[in-house]
Amino acid sequence: MDWHSEEIEKIVRHALDEDIGRGDASTAATTPPKAVARAHILARQTLVCAGLPLAENVFRALDSAIEVVCLHADGSFVEPGAKLVEMRGNAAAILTGERTALNFLSHLCGIATYTRRFVEQLATTKTRIRDTRKTTPGLRLLEKYAVKVGGGMNHRFGLYDAILLKENHIALAGGIKVALDKAHTYVAPTSPAPRTASAYDAAGLDPEVVGPAPLTVEIEVRDERELMEALGAGAEAVLLDNMTPERAEQCVKIARATRPGCVVEISGGITLDNAHAYAKAGADFLSSGMLTHSAPAANLSLLVDDVEET
Repeated sequence: MDWHSEEIEKIVRHALDEDIGRGDASTAATTPPKAVARAHILARQTLVCAGLPLAENVFRALDSAIEVVCLHADGSFVEPGAKLVEMRGNAAAILTGERTALNFLSHLCGIATYTRRFVEQLATTKTRIRDTRKTTPGLRLLEKYAVKVGGGMNHRFGLYDAILLKENHIALAGGIKVALDKAHTYVAPTSPAPRTASAYDAAGLDPEVVGPAPLTVEIEVRDERELMEALGAGAEAVLLDNMTPERAEQCVKIARATRPGCVVEISGGITLDNAHAYAKAGADFLSSGMLTHSAPAANLSLLVDDVEET
């Protein structure tokens, strides 16, 4: 991740502007403007680190001379009581940026930690967990980064880097075969191939796929009949939607026997409690919006160690 990319800087600046508004009245009322402080960010729970360099972005936006040191690499597993980040700089800047920095880090560490728990549930299987587009508006880049840091995989970044035909696309197209035929025509080699994962590239994040390439086509199916119709129409990837683990297993067997090269994904209602049962169905992927929209925030604190009057 390029933490100094224009996109990351915009996200941080917007978050600070939202919080500071006309000015930090509490800090202005109580803190000498030239005071220098030392502080640290502390983990109060077991967690997977993600987005720690954002702390430097936040505090440097308020004090260009501040010293910020990340004590752990993203992806590291830490225990309660671990210091994650240390800083020394303008005390007012530290207090003003405290909540914004903690909001970013709590959210991203929470996603990475939650993802790691899903990964652990699938450890004895060949199935991988990946995210969805159910992300916080404006934070998708960071949230998908946290999923990868936690050991998960990214699904498509947006509407532009893969085709996923869902029930409404199928209904409006006139059926499964018609929808697939139209999608395959759209991505045919004669069509200009868009560059995939451009938002990843803009932020310096390694995408799953790089360079010009045809879009992948995946189609959602809800039962065996729809699955057989999709496979018969040349589906290269299918998403088994809202099935029980038992029914999903039967559909995986059908897909493997009918079209061995077809990628099979299971989605809909995937939780920590049932992820292992779904993985035993034998699909290539499970996908869950819970990775990004329901991950509990990590419990972090920023504590001032000392203040130097200047």
